[in-house]
Amino acid sequence: MSQRINVAKNIPEVYHHLLGVEKILHDSELPTSTILLIKLRASQINGCAYCVDMHSHHMKKDGESDERLWMVATWREATVFTPAERAALALTEEATRLPDRQTVSDEVWQEASEHYSEKQLALLLAAIAMINAWNRIAVPARLTPGS
Repeated sequence: MSQRINVAKNIPEVYHHLLGVEKILHDSELPTSTILLIKLRASQINGCAYCVDMHSHHMKKDGESDERLWMVATWREATVFTPAERAALALTEEATRLPDRQTVSDEVWQEASEHYSEKQLALLLAAIAMINAWNRIAVPARLTPGS
């Protein structure tokens, strides 16, 4: 498959603003490792090979272990994630799969709120929304992994 369109080239001002939100998230109080776990898991769910490739490499470069990278897809059965990371991954899954559930369950929200402040929850939601937006650009545009 070849790339269909270069959205960044055609509307650079939109990419500039999306990257601005990314900078806010990465400069926030959320651990970068948590943000990257969110990005990788949502990208796996959405079938975005470009983003799975990019975020896996980014995580590895930031010192993430192979074991944790391999276990993201099966995080519920894995023992390598902290309770806070598990809560973030559960929130990511339910917020990414809204068509399946049409909501985020009270149980998942409660678990996340036990590990994150209200501001951090807002940051988590923004991070989940951003990666879903990126996936929805990359998949139909057929961005090529490794490009």
